[in-house]
Amino acid sequence: ARGTGLYRQLRQCVLGREPLPAPAEHYDAVTVVGALGEGQVPCSALPELLRVTKPGGFLCLTTRSNPSNLRYKAELEAALQGLEQQGAWQKVLAQEVERWERATSEEESTQGTGYISGVVYIYRKCPVPPLEEG
Repeated sequence: ARGTGLYRQLRQCVLGREPLPAPAEHYDAVTVVGALGEGQVPCSALPELLRVTKPGGFLCLTTRSNPSNLRYKAELEAALQGLEQQGAWQKVLAQEVERWERATSEEESTQGTGYISGVVYIYRKCPVPPLEEG
């Protein structure tokens, strides 16, 4: 990431084990792509992602739907729904993507396609600020 020159600032942390190195309500949008899966980022990291997102800001999260990730996906969706029921955020989108990425084995393939499916979730943090009149 540093070698690309695309980032103004890089900071490291282990999601789920330590706080993100950012102040509360700092980002307009937070994305986690390719990391929400079995043995990677735990579902317990979701409140920390919310903490650093501004009210009215968006969170874009993804996970895979391959057989070895189904238990994690079910835990993730329960956690997502729980935060929504608590009023922490509103679901904007949950979109299944059939050909998310190439499967590494036939067992992981979705119906023999050679691909696995995935899901994109977009949430908006509450409270959503009122629209400015003008």
